[in-house]
Amino acid sequence: MKFVQGNFFAGETFLDLADARSKMAAWLAAANGRVHGTTRQVPAVVFAGQEAPCLLPAPAERYQVPYWAQVKVHVDYHIQVARALYSVPWRHVGARVMARADEHLVKVYLRDQLIKTHPRKQPGGRSTDTADMPPGVEGYATRTVDRMIAQAASYGPATGIYARRLLDGDAPWMMMRSVYRLIGLAKRYGPPAAEAACSRALDVDVINVSKIESMLKNATENTRSSRCSRTPPRTPRRPAWPRRPAPVLAGSPGMRPSTPPRPGSGCRSSTAATRPAAAGPDLLTAAGKHVAA
Repeated sequence: MKFVQGNFFAGETFLDLADARSKMAAWLAAANGRVHGTTRQVPAVVFAGQEAPCLLPAPAERYQVPYWAQVKVHVDYHIQVARALYSVPWRHVGARVMARADEHLVKVYLRDQLIKTHPRKQPGGRSTDTADMPPGVEGYATRTVDRMIAQAASYGPATGIYARRLLDGDAPWMMMRSVYRLIGLAKRYGPPAAEAACSRALDVDVINVSKIESMLKNATENTRSSRCSRTPPRTPRRPAWPRRPAPVLAGSPGMRPSTPPRPGSGCRSSTAATRPAAAGPDLLTAAGKHVAA
């Protein structure tokens, strides 16, 4: 490819596709008639004598460009390719696989190793091999739509009707995972909440499991917020104010001596303010004893 790009296309200008093809034919005749630098042989002679007899006839049908997709193996042992379901051996649940689809076949590869082949199905179709199911477990292919509706109806009549509306179509198998999701929501939030959400959605003719999940989440959050609003607010604690220092008594260590008032200043001494206004009888008796002594 580098030889063709560098020796033919580089620096060339073509008027149209026909002009490019005519110039390419002349260039190939000259390039294939030269002696190859590595093999020291003429390419046209080697092709006519050794390679041309080994070639297979060209296919009569047009080459089919395959469709490649990286998909995940779900818990129901199936993958989705071009809106159709195909089973994969159960031991590969949770793995990421590569799927190659053409007009006739769908091939599944895990780390470049072919693990499953199915005939191609139309969008909405399903191809299930019971050998892909784990031993001792009822096959996914044996589950019917009526059984899934009955399982959903066990959580309430509105939930069963909602599941029936989900599966009401030309390709009910494509909506089975939505019904599984609806059943999981009923288990998580409880049958009463699921019944209320399904009934409200049926009233407005909204058939979407994501809407049901959103309604259940909002109802749960509103219930929590209402509980918090009914709880009385806590009384804030009063701040701890600094306590006043205890009064210092006369004669205690560290007390500064009081200064006597100046004559004529009209100010009282601080010690006079602390004296009692009148002496009690006990103090008078004690003073009389002291004089008598």
